[in-house]
Amino acid sequence: MYEREVALMFTKAMIIPTGDELAAGIVLDTDAPEIMKNLLAINGSAEVVRIAPVIDKEEAIVSKIKESAANGYDLIVLIGGSGGGHRFSTTLGKDYTHSSLDMILSDKQEGALYGKNGHMWSKLVIGKLGDTLVFNVPGPYEEATATIKAFKDSYKKDSHNLEEINKSMLEALKAKYGA
Repeated sequence: MYEREVALMFTKAMIIPTGDELAAGIVLDTDAPEIMKNLLAINGSAEVVRIAPVIDKEEAIVSKIKESAANGYDLIVLIGGSGGGHRFSTTLGKDYTHSSLDMILSDKQEGALYGKNGHMWSKLVIGKLGDTLVFNVPGPYEEATATIKAFKDSYKKDSHNLEEINKSMLEALKAKYGA
């Protein structure tokens, strides 16, 4: 039983923070350490790497995802860019993680909800790029923390049930939004 459980776990995880504000050093990435902690709680012998923040451009995000998958990472977590605020106000920046994931993932699950904390809308996507599991978490710290903990708990129960993992992450996010 133990050997089967280990075989289902990821062994190499990549954390990709996104956002022009992170790339420019205006905002500090406090999410990655929390995400790393939760990933290591799933598999303490996994290699977990965080790269430098990627700018908010679909091409840049897609390129990093594909590069990471090609380099043998079997789990990729994107931070930020799930909000879609530009849909509601031209003064808000465009968010690209979810649209990037929509373009390249197969066997994917997704869900969206409305919130009230400045991220008026958020979309979470989880799916496969070949054998690599890829998903996003929102940028705000409390929401990122809630969704990665929900991922951890659901993934441990059934790492192949993407629908249940996505549902659990959305419920955790909804609880933070107070929607």
